[in-house]
Amino acid sequence: MPTRYSRTLATLHWLLALMIIGALFGGKVLLANTPNSDPGKLFSLSLHLSLGLAILALMTLRVIVRWRSAAPPHADIGNEILNKAGVWAHWVLYALVFIMAVSGIVTARGADLPDIVFGGSGAPLPDIFTGSARTLHGITSTALIVLIIGHIGAAIYHQYVRKDGLLARMSLRR
Repeated sequence: MPTRYSRTLATLHWLLALMIIGALFGGKVLLANTPNSDPGKLFSLSLHLSLGLAILALMTLRVIVRWRSAAPPHADIGNEILNKAGVWAHWVLYALVFIMAVSGIVTARGADLPDIVFGGSGAPLPDIFTGSARTLHGITSTALIVLIIGHIGAAIYHQYVRKDGLLARMSLRR
């Protein structure tokens, strides 16, 4: 059994981390604070939508690569409940990313955003984005932020409190 993740998985991890944080920042800060009547919002939406689709594609690739490659054993901190929580937290992170992408696609399609943003239809953006997919997108984004903070906190705990070298497993350095 390997002691670290493959270079491919490590690269996907860090690339997706940057992209997901960028998409969350773009959605929660930039898009949320720009009225739909602002002409500059189209550009921000085009970036957000493109980033979301790229995240979906790379996350799908990541899951496929993860299932098809050997991985190091799960972290063991000597507490069965916390060990299982760590495993589940990773799968919930994956699930939330997929839910974000799918709810974003459904929201965008429901508001005709692909035609407005990419197709040059000239139609204005709707006054507000509504619907259950939009609500799910917002709730999931908050849950994802909380879980990412927990993930980073757990990594810091492993690295600096337990000093078990866990971060080296996902390092790009070889």
